[in-house]
Amino acid sequence: MKNIVKSLMITGTVLLASCSSQQSLQEYYVDNSENPNFIVVDVPASILKMDGVDLTDTQRNAVESLRKFNLLAFKKNEDNAAEYKVEKAKVKEILKDDEFVELMKINSSYGKGVIKYLGDEDAIDEVIIYGDSKDKGFALVRVLGKDMNPAHIVQLMQAIQKSDYKGEGLGEIGEFLKG
Repeated sequence: MKNIVKSLMITGTVLLASCSSQQSLQEYYVDNSENPNFIVVDVPASILKMDGVDLTDTQRNAVESLRKFNLLAFKKNEDNAAEYKVEKAKVKEILKDDEFVELMKINSSYGKGVIKYLGDEDAIDEVIIYGDSKDKGFALVRVLGKDMNPAHIVQLMQAIQKSDYKGEGLGEIGEFLKG
């Protein structure tokens, strides 16, 4: 009996040790959904209003591969500057995980960022867009889809530019991303 208990304890310890202690991106979203420093919005891909937009077949395939967007933004101010640094470090640590494949880096007048994805090169399930600004805070966008292709991202951006979508339905986060 002692050997069985000892074996179970060792197995349990090994299983616990092998589980990743790092927070997943999904857990990070959930953990911060009630935090007043964050703006959280989940929107269906249909919000882009692409019906009636003259799209190429490739652009239409890109749009149809989308399911929804999860947006999470930390709005920085004088009172939460210390928390901003902590939260920014947490996100960057999560995005360092090898499961995220870097697609491109972003460096603009608004700030710095990165686009990464999860899944196979020809069948991407999730695209992550992260950007931060010393003055405003940071935004994290999860683009969830089915069998997206890296080329779809460029096609999607072109399709959105063709549409008359101006950020309606995004509420406070739309204002944060604009201004």
